[in-house]
Amino acid sequence: QVPLVESGGGLVQAGGSLRLSCATSGRTFFSYSMGWFRQAPGRERDFVAAITRDGITTDYADSVKGRFAISRDNAKNTLYLQMNSLKPEDTAVYYCAARGPWRAYSYKETDYTYWGQGTQVTVSS
Repeated sequence: QVPLVESGGGLVQAGGSLRLSCATSGRTFFSYSMGWFRQAPGRERDFVAAITRDGITTDYADSVKGRFAISRDNAKNTLYLQMNSLKPEDTAVYYCAARGPWRAYSYKETDYTYWGQGTQVTVSS
């Protein structure tokens, strides 16, 4: 089991920044590839970003490339998503997800085993 708890969401004006965190109490966090997904009202859950187990390789959806940064601290069992230059279209519930153990990251929602409860991000224009 990899319980995941997101935090850091909120209301921000367009152009602003937020940093999301995803913490786990599990001692095997280092063995999981991690991803961030988001779901806007009336839409499917979409891939946002992913990171390898060692944190060296990252990947992003085109819509957030250059604005968002995913990172992780395996010593603190925590995943992050730094979101800059936020736009109203970034408004969604953001979820962190874990794939593994010892599996490569994926863009596909169905490849991830464990999910957090989600945190709301609202960007006003």
